[in-house]
Parts: sequence; C-alpha cells; structure tokens
Amino acid sequence: MQVRVLGVRVDCLDMGAALERIEELVDTGGHHFVATVNPEFIMGAHKAPEFAWVLESADLCLADGTGVVWALRRQGCQMRGPVTGVDLIPLLAAVCARRGFKLFLLGSAPGVASDLAARLRAEHPGLEVAAHSGAPDPSADDETLQLIRAHQTQVLLVAFGAPKQELWIDRMKDRVEVGVAIGVGGAFDYLTGRVPRAPVWMRRAGLEWLHRLIRQPWRIRRMAVLPVYAFKVLGAGK
Repeated sequence: MQVRVLGVRVDCLDMGAALERIEELVDTGGHHFVATVNPEFIMGAHKAPEFAWVLESADLCLADGTGVVWALRRQGCQMRGPVTGVDLIPLLAAVCARRGFKLFLLGSAPGVASDLAARLRAEHPGLEVAAHSGAPDPSADDETLQLIRAHQTQVLLVAFGAPKQELWIDRMKDRVEVGVAIGVGGAFDYLTGRVPRAPVWMRRAGLEWLHRLIRQPWRIRRMAVLPVYAFKVLGAGK
C-alpha cells in the first residue's frame, strides 16, 4: 500500500516488511534507491522541485518519523511505528551478514563511519562492511566510486544529510553499481554514541524530536516546519 502525504509518496511498511523489501531489491539486481521520509522531507519537497522529483523516483519511501506515521494512519495505514534510519541500520546489517551482502557506510565526519563499521563487524560476525567519510561534492566522487567498486558493494548507506544524500544518490545512480542505496541522515552519529538518542520512553511517546531539539538547539530552524506540516495534514483530511 502506498499513501500520499501532502503529495509525497510513502510506502505503508513497518520495519519487518521494509527489511524484506530491501532484501528483495538486492536480489532483483540493478540499482535501487530507498528514501527515509520525515516531515522535513515532505515540506522540503514542496519548496524544491528537484528534491520532490528524486523522492518520487525512489523505489521505496519509508516512514522515518512519528509525524509521517501519524499522517499514514489517518489514511488507513496500520503501522506500529516509524522506520528510522538509526533503527534500520543494525537490523539491515544483520540481514547483510546472513545473506552475504556487502555493506558500505558513506558519509558523516572523518572516522565516524569507520567506527560504526567496526562496531557492526563485532556485532555481526562475517559481515563484510567498508567505510569512507567522502563528501557530496563532485570533486570527491572519483575516490568514493573507486572504493565502492573495489569493495563490490551491494548495500550502500549514505549519511550526507538531506537533501544532499538523496541528490547525490540520484546523481550517481548510473555510476554507483550497488543493489540498494539508502539515505540515512545523522544515523551514524547516533549509532556510535557521538549524539545520544532519546530515552526509550520518549521514543515510544513520539517525542524523540523534542530530545533532539534539547540536545541540538540549532535544529529549531529546521523543526519550525513541523507545526505547519501538522496543520497541512489536518487540513488535507483523511
């Protein structure tokens, strides 16, 4: 089931179904793009036609955020919770280890992706995972491509932040020979402990955004779109 949230397509899939679908995409062959859609994505797509087009071209759009899950439920999608990048990565690493898929972590500050790769190897024996900080600037493309090709990557996680990571994946789709590429935002920082996650009770209550705002006050400018998003979703009806 696919749902439109203020014009942006989102697939009605919980975490288990999302992992199964990603596994199927790798098995299918070719290049596939998976987007993790949150309210900021949806509002940003209204202002940036290129970003909207890239999201529309995605093979899979996952609900990354309680605000998107709320909007989906209003249209009849029965989801238990969001499919966030930070929760998806460890589970996806387990799938890659089980299936022998080669995983590549791209982005974040120098050393972060390598740190996460080491943690994932320790947690999932047999996992083939490589890492590179890279950059979304075209000047860094050749080095990044060389590393990905040498690794024979099948699942690529890109942490350049939105919309840079989605635009990079789209720009490189004919050159990056990977089965699935997924934009994961700041997930590497959370999974390596550089940025603490909200307590479990806040996550269950849908208040992880508040914890992030308290820890990172600079986010207030980005999160200012959330009330507008909520009013628009309510105005759109069911």
